[in-house]
Amino acid sequence: MNPLNNEQKELLFNYCIGLTSQKETDDAESLISSNQEAAEIQQKLRAAIEPLGSLEPESCPDELVVNTISRVQNHIESGQQQLRELLATEQTKKVTIKIGAWRNMSQKAAVAALIIFSIGVLVPTLKSLHLRSLRQRCQMQMGSVFQGLRNYISDYDDQTPAVASIAGAPWWKLGDQGGENHSNTRNVYLLSKGDYVDVENFVCPACKGDVPLKLTDSQIKRLKDFPSRRYVTYSFQINCRRTSNGKLLCRKVIMADMNPLFENLPEDFSKQFRLQLTRTLLTLNSINHNRRGQNVLFGDGHIKFLKTRFIGFSEDDIYTLQDTDVYQGCEVPSCETDFFLAP
Repeated sequence: MNPLNNEQKELLFNYCIGLTSQKETDDAESLISSNQEAAEIQQKLRAAIEPLGSLEPESCPDELVVNTISRVQNHIESGQQQLRELLATEQTKKVTIKIGAWRNMSQKAAVAALIIFSIGVLVPTLKSLHLRSLRQRCQMQMGSVFQGLRNYISDYDDQTPAVASIAGAPWWKLGDQGGENHSNTRNVYLLSKGDYVDVENFVCPACKGDVPLKLTDSQIKRLKDFPSRRYVTYSFQINCRRTSNGKLLCRKVIMADMNPLFENLPEDFSKQFRLQLTRTLLTLNSINHNRRGQNVLFGDGHIKFLKTRFIGFSEDDIYTLQDTDVYQGCEVPSCETDFFLAP
């Protein structure tokens, strides 16, 4: 067995701290499975960074990043305008051109153009890095939800969090604190109510709009559901049918970024809900990440950012039900291969 080179060791380090692309991740996992030295290094790195999991990350405020990019763009536009004015002025001047002066002005103009071009390339890169950072933070939150779910299941004899409901009960009434209506989010709200998952982890960092007010511990305990859509910007697996021995099916997908079909739910719970599928709704990705795709948490705990809504060999759309064009907010999957995340 050949010793690992520096490039392979760097790949293992980046893999352990979550900085690899999908291809690099596959390469790292292949290396670990086929090389004993790589497997030992991976175990030591995991053991070394495991204590860091108990620390809460302090990320750069989103408004600081946005304001920085905005200021850079303003400087670009200002610089471009000044350069155009400078060139226009020089073109209209009637002067005796000296070789040295012309060379000096040409050099300055070239440098100015180079700076503007370089910054113009840099800004899209900064935006891309910012979006990638938000996707990674979103994945970290999903990981926290999965860990909380595992702990809950362990404490409750392998039972998933669920409130009692009757067949045909509405799952779309997110925020309704009444006793008769049971939204789909009431199930996962038990994770916050039982101190398994911080309620802040149910708001994707990439979501725009008003930041929800922080709930106190007493409010969390008193409520039966999230107060409103502002407090939960993910969609969750609708409970599928159970087998004769009570086993829950359809657990391949647990949660994902907000379902684009149900972004704007009615605030008046007394009204009837009805949604007709359109061609546009069938092609939209989640709004959480600027319609570029969605993070998906799978039943085995791994998380992927998918640019499409389809998973599995059957290419099932995780945001719609099979053979259903009209939704009234009480539908459920009819088979174990129909993965449906709502609201």
